[in-house]
Amino acid sequence: MTKIVDIRAKTADELQTQLLDLRKEQFNLRFQRATGQLEATGRVKTVRRDIARIKFVLHERKRASAAIQPTA
Repeated sequence: MTKIVDIRAKTADELQTQLLDLRKEQFNLRFQRATGQLEATGRVKTVRRDIARIKFVLHERKRASAAIQPTA
């Protein structure tokens, strides 16, 4: 499990890369569960929450930058 402090310390590019890796892992875990090969069932929940944390931080940064820029 990745902590929110560790996620906030990363750049947007690093977060996008990590998000892509986690989504691939999530797909593989879903596939393993469907075929009955999944052994680490708790990993599904952990990956799902890590994805949510990363998406939250990316959205938070996007909102913050939009609030700073004046609208024309």
